[in-house]
Amino acid sequence: MIYDPNNIFAKIILGEIPCHKIYEDEHTLAFMDVMPQVDGHCLVVPKVGSRNLLDSDLAVLAHVIATTQKVAQAAMKAFGADGVQLRQYNEQAAGQTVFHLHFHILPLKEGDILQPHTGKMADHGVLAEHANEILKYI
Repeated sequence: MIYDPNNIFAKIILGEIPCHKIYEDEHTLAFMDVMPQVDGHCLVVPKVGSRNLLDSDLAVLAHVIATTQKVAQAAMKAFGADGVQLRQYNEQAAGQTVFHLHFHILPLKEGDILQPHTGKMADHGVLAEHANEILKYI
């Protein structure tokens, strides 16, 4: 499979599409998922083009995992979570819908039920508040 440099995450990285940014360094970007399945649901992406885990350079993966750990720890604290679920999909058959490597971070409390991805965006004011809560712990 071929990487498409016009995917939505590539456009977010380039600043062509706005996001609720949580963290950024020279290698990675973390931002709120606009269709969250739970409060605090956020994403981590590499700034270089990788379709998914299967074609990603190991150095890129190392940076993405380090950022994922940092953001997951902050999201857990920000939302008083008991745990964190990480999700990462590879190819359409596995559920991947945006073909740019990304990790979902879902801070969870005991008994939380994940909402399905409905295609409806969350309120941007709420997403901004959630990003600000996570930023307090980065």
